[in-house]
Amino acid sequence: MQMDAGITATDAGLEGLAWNVVGQVYTPKLHSDNVFMWHAEVPADTFVPPHVHPTQDEWILVLSGNLEVDFGFETGNVTASKAGPGDMVRMPKGVAHAVFNRSGAGATCVFGVAPSRKLFDLFKALDGVTDPAELVRISALHEVDFLPPPDAQ
Repeated sequence: MQMDAGITATDAGLEGLAWNVVGQVYTPKLHSDNVFMWHAEVPADTFVPPHVHPTQDEWILVLSGNLEVDFGFETGNVTASKAGPGDMVRMPKGVAHAVFNRSGAGATCVFGVAPSRKLFDLFKALDGVTDPAELVRISALHEVDFLPPPDAQ
């Protein structure tokens, strides 16, 4: 799929879409075979658990508020990297990471992945899913692998 020319308005998503994924609102802004980008509203005290994208690089450009991204799950030496407005978080493919809003206030950001692979379809499938086991199952079908909880490792 090629990228279409045009503008995705501030208050709109592609095809009029917006998804609730793990309590965060994701609004798709750009989608092609090469890249998928979405705007995210990240309420306080929400998070995306530790996971791996084995086939995609991912990034976050923080627009407002503050996020923490945890790395180091592979070595057991997990560290939180703090990101604020204007900061770019880089999450290479194959590197486990988790995203938290521990700031007590909402944050907004733009996420992206390259290549797109199955992530657009994953967010469609996850819209409104609240059962953790179902979230993990659906994600695995779309090339995103969640890590087991620490007590299960």
